[in-house]
Amino acid sequence: MPNKSKVLKMFSQGVTTPPDHVIKGLQYETIMGSLSYGVSTDNSDQDIYGFSIPYKTMIFPHLQGYIMDFGPRPQGFDQWQQHHVKSPCGKIIYDFNIFGIVRFFNLCMNSNPNMIDSLFTPESCIQFITKIGSMIRDKRHLFLSKKMWVTYKGYAYSQFRKIFTKEPDQGKRKEICEKFGYDTKFAYHIVRLICQVEQVLNENTMDLQANREQLKFIREGGWTKEQLSNYLHEKSVSLEKLKNDSKIQERPDEAAIKQLLLNCLEEHFGSLKDVVLMPERSKLFAKEIGRVMREYSDVIEG
Repeated sequence: MPNKSKVLKMFSQGVTTPPDHVIKGLQYETIMGSLSYGVSTDNSDQDIYGFSIPYKTMIFPHLQGYIMDFGPRPQGFDQWQQHHVKSPCGKIIYDFNIFGIVRFFNLCMNSNPNMIDSLFTPESCIQFITKIGSMIRDKRHLFLSKKMWVTYKGYAYSQFRKIFTKEPDQGKRKEICEKFGYDTKFAYHIVRLICQVEQVLNENTMDLQANREQLKFIREGGWTKEQLSNYLHEKSVSLEKLKNDSKIQERPDEAAIKQLLLNCLEEHFGSLKDVVLMPERSKLFAKEIGRVMREYSDVIEG
């Protein structure tokens, strides 16, 4: 895949100021927002999400001599963000959100909608991906579970409350409210979140653009607030039953996800055997020792 990274391009042009380790450790970058959901307009901004691997000592602070809970903790890395970045041509506005890989894994494991969505964007939205990025994207279904119903529903209701409590006083949101009587961007996000988690519970996967025509219709004022309210109430009832009947896992498999993270870090840094104890591998090693000892015992007894 050609390198279309907006992070690297904007940095080379002196427009953004990400930390050095973000530039050197970037692993994955994708376009999120309305473009990834198939409902963008000509003047839509571009939300850029991704993750990077920071310096080894930022992930494993004990390599700097740090003792847990003694003295100030060395600097780690959770997230770099820079919003409202205007491209040199002035035609596109970018919002950048690049996470440290450990933080990214944690958010995905806790069913954060933005993080999980970033792994299911259409391939056309991917701007930059390394072998490690592909390793994670290939295993993205590890993060899907019934737990998503709780978080996605929570985000949907949060958007619903904003319709009645958050009235923008300027910008595109104000224009939307004046045109349709309420913020239809919040409305389409509500329906999007519900449709996505419904697909997960039914099919254990997500297609971010599966309902794009419906979402476009809602964004253009096709639904009233009352219709939206009725939809959210009815879906809350039906999806609660669907969650109970669904065959997908209750929660993400933490052990499998941790192993994937360790595999990614070893791909980047090399062996971690002198850095972190890996219980899963220790168990396998102990099991192999036991097998050899049993075989040796059989030979002696024979």
